[in-house]
Amino acid sequence: MGNLFLMTTIIDRKDANKYIEAFKQNAINVIYTTLGIGTATSEVLDYLGMDTREKAVAYSVLEEDKWLEIKRYMEKNLKIDAPGGGISFTIPLSSIAGKRALQFLIEKQDYQKEEESTLKNTTHELIVVIAEQGYTQLIMNAARAAGAYGGTVIHAKGTGMEIAEEFMGVSLAIEKEILYIVTKTEQKNDIMKAIVKEAGIDSKAKAIAFSLPVTSTAGLRLIED
Repeated sequence: MGNLFLMTTIIDRKDANKYIEAFKQNAINVIYTTLGIGTATSEVLDYLGMDTREKAVAYSVLEEDKWLEIKRYMEKNLKIDAPGGGISFTIPLSSIAGKRALQFLIEKQDYQKEEESTLKNTTHELIVVIAEQGYTQLIMNAARAAGAYGGTVIHAKGTGMEIAEEFMGVSLAIEKEILYIVTKTEQKNDIMKAIVKEAGIDSKAKAIAFSLPVTSTAGLRLIED
């Protein structure tokens, strides 16, 4: 995919709206947010100046230049580097299933596709599927038919849904389900195509799928053998 990344930002739950508004101000409009619980000890929390363990985890797709821009903004304006400020990191994307999904995920960013150059020789990939709630079984049936073994579901809330009609001609709900599927690299394309065919944008599931490179795995040996 070139230099597209999945940005993951983990901050205190009380700061979530502030970060989402900051992302929108920097033309990052499509954001998926989930809730989490921090696991640091009370001593570590005290040292970091944190008063809560409830977290918000925000996901968005962006280019490298946009990452550098929002990184500087978070450091300067949101003080993310301060004790208790949070953390944000990026993971390179390897593929996105379909031009419409790409247009929706990056929206107003002026993306120019480049030759894939990052982590090209990985043996496994993580397929991420974002869909309307209630269609996990449909998606997994399609994925299993193409060779997938299983997946993990996370409930999320989406922002930027108001731009859906511009790129897709459909109306999307705010409540989402994010499905993670780890698979062999050579099976990835077949699985993503099957998901898009059975549960893609033109279906009730309105699924968007993309993949991330996985550098190493544990726990898959018996399945693969």
